[in-house]
Amino acid sequence: MGSYNRKTPQKNDCPMERAVNAISGKWKLAILCELNRGTCRLKDLEEYNPEASKRALTQQLGELVEDGFIAKKDFDVYPKKVEYSLTPLGKEMMGVVNALGKVGEKM
Repeated sequence: MGSYNRKTPQKNDCPMERAVNAISGKWKLAILCELNRGTCRLKDLEEYNPEASKRALTQQLGELVEDGFIAKKDFDVYPKKVEYSLTPLGKEMMGVVNALGKVGEKM
């Protein structure tokens, strides 16, 4: 399986564009909102978002880890166990996501 490359390269000259690009993705907001409730495993995220494919969730989880919004914890057990949780930056982003939600309620 090859490595995944973002379809649009990130621009590093505008902080707002970097932030918006980091949470842009069909399932990223759903992932962040679920992780805001607490630590989750991939199977939990699949259960909460049945329309999302495992591949799409995995790719977007990887991007959120890469961008520093979520942490991935691998357990040294069999069968493999991986948990995801919000980082301090992810918790800070949730303030922005919640503000977006309040604006959306007014529309």
